[in-house]
Amino acid sequence: MNEIIKEGVQEIRNNLDLGFGEGKRVLVSGGAGFLGSWICDVLVESKAKVICIDNFASGQKNNILHLIDNENFKFIQHDIGTPIFFDEKIDFVMHLASRASPFEFKEHPIQILKANTLGIWIALGIAKKHRARFLYASTSEIYGNPSIVPTPETYNGNVNPIGPRSCYDEAKRCGESYVIAYRTQHKIDTRIARIFNTYGPRMRADDIYGRVVPRFVDQALNSQPITVFGDGTQTRSFCYVTDQVEGLLRLAALPAGEGEVVNIGNEEEVRIIELAEEIKGLTKSSSEIVFEELPTDDPRRRCPEITKAKRILEWEPKVEVEQGLRKVIRWFEKFEKMEK
Repeated sequence: MNEIIKEGVQEIRNNLDLGFGEGKRVLVSGGAGFLGSWICDVLVESKAKVICIDNFASGQKNNILHLIDNENFKFIQHDIGTPIFFDEKIDFVMHLASRASPFEFKEHPIQILKANTLGIWIALGIAKKHRARFLYASTSEIYGNPSIVPTPETYNGNVNPIGPRSCYDEAKRCGESYVIAYRTQHKIDTRIARIFNTYGPRMRADDIYGRVVPRFVDQALNSQPITVFGDGTQTRSFCYVTDQVEGLLRLAALPAGEGEVVNIGNEEEVRIIELAEEIKGLTKSSSEIVFEELPTDDPRRRCPEITKAKRILEWEPKVEVEQGLRKVIRWFEKFEKMEK
């Protein structure tokens, strides 16, 4: 495991102190993905028995290779959109399986829809059979282009159901409905996390998988043009991966999280042009910042109201954006050297 990730995993464990997962069997769908692999690392280090499911649609084998021989880790290459059954007792189900990059919405809309409809139906069925606690990794995308910013969990959304982003945001909204239905009808202990923009080591920058932070960092380190969509005045809030994973595990672990829907993200709102300029400065890059057409239905602002997370989870982000960006840059520098 990379030293930067090791430090992050230990930091999460030190902050949690909840005894979560020890001796329990946890199923993580999408466990080879960016967030999923971090969660697998923390759970294995916490002495949980982890079953990781991934079909490598966007997850990567390299993210979990260091865990393969661990006695507390079991990997199954499988598409969660297809039924799967377990004889051993499952105590927790964490459903994180889904492509999530806006560039993937055009290329893989059906697969994205299936992961958050058929996939969550199957995952909830496993939770029902084993009476397992269920955590769903939903998204700020369910709010669409919000008219209230910072956006609270009570906001019902402003989403285009037939737009280019609908395969993701409407599927996630449907996924939340599945969770509520199973909680209502089958009395399953469920929790829904609405995740805002997260960044950190293991986040892909390549091809259709690239999200804004790793894409900017990769472009800056390689002296390529840094591509900003629109005029860059649109905003996002960026939560470093260790903060995000701690928030997710707190929601999964704490009794107060039962039945709750909670925003997990950073309250600091950042303009995309400012992000590009900061990354260019931190990398001392000669890259030119260039502007491209803003995608259809791209939200103008994105920032969470996290009062609920502070109250229920006793959680708020600790890592400043600049501090997190420095860690990502260090990781990309080492990763690219290894690749070469």
